[in-house]
Amino acid sequence: MGKRVFIIVCDSMGIGKAPDAAVFGDEGTDTLKALNSSAEFNVPVLESLGLFNIEGIDYREGINHPLASYARAEEKSMGKDSTIGHWEIAGLISDEPLPTFPHGFPNPLIKKLEKAVGRKLVCNIPYSGTDAIRDYGEHHLMTGDLIAYTSADSVFQLAAHESLVPPEELYRLCRICRAVLDEDPSTAVGRVIARPFVGRTSDEFIRTANRHDFSLSPPGKTMLDLISEAGLDTISVGKIWDLFAGSGIKEAISTKSNDDGMRAALELADRNFSGLAFINLVEFDTVYGHRRNTDGYAAAVSAFDVQLKELTAKLGDDDLLIITADHGCDPSYLLTTDHTRECVPVLVYSKKYASKDLGRLRSFADIGCTVCDYLEVSCDELKGASFLDRITE
Repeated sequence: MGKRVFIIVCDSMGIGKAPDAAVFGDEGTDTLKALNSSAEFNVPVLESLGLFNIEGIDYREGINHPLASYARAEEKSMGKDSTIGHWEIAGLISDEPLPTFPHGFPNPLIKKLEKAVGRKLVCNIPYSGTDAIRDYGEHHLMTGDLIAYTSADSVFQLAAHESLVPPEELYRLCRICRAVLDEDPSTAVGRVIARPFVGRTSDEFIRTANRHDFSLSPPGKTMLDLISEAGLDTISVGKIWDLFAGSGIKEAISTKSNDDGMRAALELADRNFSGLAFINLVEFDTVYGHRRNTDGYAAAVSAFDVQLKELTAKLGDDDLLIITADHGCDPSYLLTTDHTRECVPVLVYSKKYASKDLGRLRSFADIGCTVCDYLEVSCDELKGASFLDRITE
């Protein structure tokens, strides 16, 4: 077994104070600070790794001898969604934001999509997903019309009841929509998302775990491509495959929850592989952040903290564990239910290396460069700068 890197993306666990937060209308947002205010927040393992030692966290004391190296990372890309955030972690910076539709999709485009899928589309406005199925679900069941909506992010979401449109059929329709949207760069959203739901009436409708994302392909090479081309393993856990449209990924492990993701991580720690395991824990964002459920989010991070203790115990001397996030989704920010522009934590744990204060990273892309550097793969094609020498010195 050669060198292994585990990246765990705690989806949306930002740490506030992004220099350009005001540009995105998110000044003052801080996901971690909101979680810290909850009685449900208990994270001794993350604390021991140095989470509260990170520069700019002034609401809780750090510890004297953290176990991991730690940093605050700024996002350079012009966006605050999962696609752009993960792409930047992997070494690809997006100078232009992906297209958004704050007033809904243009009528000619809707007509084109309806013709392609053979069904009428209703809603077509920025909407909360739970509100969309509540308000349009019964109409959908009566007519067969699909519920199409967007958000502040670059997404096209398609909701359908599983009894009327089984998930596999909804996925097929989403693939058709993906192809239509990709015909013009101005409509090529970051993700087309299938949103199956169940229930008998508007009061009972609930989205299921059969969500599936169909992402835009990355416009350049990422660390996944470079590591894969070097003959090493690239293993996706959770929605990583979706966010990179499978590019550079040799094995994909699907999950329906954070617990699924951590079970997969623990199983991978026992496996003989060489390369990268890239893990996303999406429920922090989808179940708690967007729903503005601070206590639920805090409890979920606390549960992850318990699992993290088990994972670190399984790691060997040649393993590197990186814990980070892709953006914020401050559950205490009630002006919107959207993502928030924040810096993210970076914790780098190794049994071999002592803790270092890495200060401030000017791009998430530094993570991808460091991973390649550690695996002895050239990262010349990536943006960002490796900080491996600072960890190992």
